[in-house]
Amino acid sequence: MLPRRPAGTTLMRLAAAAGRLAGVPRYEYRCRACGDTFELNRPMTESSAPGTCPQGHDDTVKLLSAVSVSGLAAGRERPAGPGGGGGCCGGACGCG
Repeated sequence: MLPRRPAGTTLMRLAAAAGRLAGVPRYEYRCRACGDTFELNRPMTESSAPGTCPQGHDDTVKLLSAVSVSGLAAGRERPAGPGGGGGCCGGACGCG
């Protein structure tokens, strides 16, 4: 029989590992030698350091990645009000 671990030990280890990964941003790079695009997870303090591509080339450039987030926060409802339905006038006349 295997020795029992205290309750929650595995969960605590998983949470700690996730916390370490969540705090490290992912940067996207392109290799100038072979044209390959790749990602590296590294601390912000190393963000300007060059990355080595998976093929072993050192001539890389960090790409600017844009992120777009939209939507409502959980539990919030869309405010009631006019418009936005479509139709001939954007819904203001009741057509859409």
